[in-house]
Amino acid sequence: MKIGFIGLGIMGKPMAKNLLKAGHEVVAYDVVKKNVDDVVAAGAAAAKSSADVAKRCRLVITMLPNSPHVKTVVCGEDGILAGAKEGDILIDMSSIAPGASQEICKACLEKGVKMIDAPVSGGEPKAIDGTISIMVGGDKAVFDEVYDILMCMGGSAVYCGKIGAGNTTKLANQVIVALNIAAVSEAFSLSTKAGVDPQKVFDAIKGGLAGSTVMNAKIPMILEQNFKPGFKVDLHIKDLNNALQTGHEVGAYLPLTASVMEILQNLHHEGHGQEDHAAIARYYEKVTGAKIQ
Repeated sequence: MKIGFIGLGIMGKPMAKNLLKAGHEVVAYDVVKKNVDDVVAAGAAAAKSSADVAKRCRLVITMLPNSPHVKTVVCGEDGILAGAKEGDILIDMSSIAPGASQEICKACLEKGVKMIDAPVSGGEPKAIDGTISIMVGGDKAVFDEVYDILMCMGGSAVYCGKIGAGNTTKLANQVIVALNIAAVSEAFSLSTKAGVDPQKVFDAIKGGLAGSTVMNAKIPMILEQNFKPGFKVDLHIKDLNNALQTGHEVGAYLPLTASVMEILQNLHHEGHGQEDHAAIARYYEKVTGAKIQ
């Protein structure tokens, strides 16, 4: 199948390559030419614009940073809807505000284009090996139609409800991940200051109730002081902003999320915004004066 793919960053590039590996044709576009060139080298065709992608493909996937980017790429001049045809399908795999997904879907439906929101979790490693978790909102019939395509990129694809439900689920995921990294960083800061080897603490507790996927993924990075981004601090700030905004809109109160947001904002202003969100540990290292290693 010929599939359009717009947005070839840390996550989008390996996802597009996995579609190629599965035998699909990919027509790719990104504002960064180097990213396009990399995917073209893997077998994709390059497009001139988002509208050009839509003209050439009945199914288009977007993987973009935030709500305004998706709105521009879909609804803007020379955007997807400028080139789309009635009956086309848009799968937005960006992590954006649920309300924005609903607005964009309304614009798509007015053009006769079907849309689902399908954000992902798992970071760059799982995007590379094709095992990301995909959470989907929209028309169930459209989900069923594209399920096999989603599974070329993911280890699971779960239908969560109406349009926006995928992004609501992703926000819940991002709240849990952020709070978990903060909890791990705080606990290991305690053990470090108390003079207990953090590697031994990790070995002792990872198999118990405190163990988690987050701990297993992030503690080795923290112990090595390796903050190469799999998921950047600045992107997590974006997600928690969307979570807090959505919470205000629906009457859900997120005091722990707000506290971790302050830590992330501090890291951003200290110059760590482009590092992995495991850099939450840096905040604790700064306030305690002891590195977790």
